[in-house]
Amino acid sequence: MADFNQILDAGDVDGGIINVVVEIPAGSNHKIEWKRKVGALMLDRVEPLIFAKPTNYGFIPQTLDEDGDELDALIITDTPLPTGVYLQARVIGVMKFVDDGEVDDKIVCVPADDRQTGDAIKTLADLPAQLIKQIEFHFNNYKALKKPGSTKVDHWGDISEAKQVIRDSQTRWKQQ
Repeated sequence: MADFNQILDAGDVDGGIINVVVEIPAGSNHKIEWKRKVGALMLDRVEPLIFAKPTNYGFIPQTLDEDGDELDALIITDTPLPTGVYLQARVIGVMKFVDDGEVDDKIVCVPADDRQTGDAIKTLADLPAQLIKQIEFHFNNYKALKKPGSTKVDHWGDISEAKQVIRDSQTRWKQQ
């Protein structure tokens, strides 16, 4: 498998178009993670079906979040994206998130060229309120069966805040 971090960078962060690699398709209960040291995607665990991902889940190459992993991305599409593909995505916001006491933010994005929706989603405000509630519920509760209270959505941030989170993560990547 190709080492995404050697081939792809984060993209045009200031322009709001980033590269994202899909780890987990929307609707999957398989926790698939990029393992940088071996350059491969790995099935880390199988979650209970009630905690299937409400969106596609992936990472932004050449970034490191405060938890030491690549910066996560939630990719909003009408249908699931397959594991291992990458896409150019438009940043629409950030979900500020804490997992086991560590910052584990999630950049929220949509495909940069989405002819299905006519590129109608430009910001978090363009998403259905119910979808935001479902995402927040999922991330606040997906570890509840084994470690209650260990995750918390702190707040939702706008595009500007999301870009700053990405830039900070790029700086951490370069310093590693």
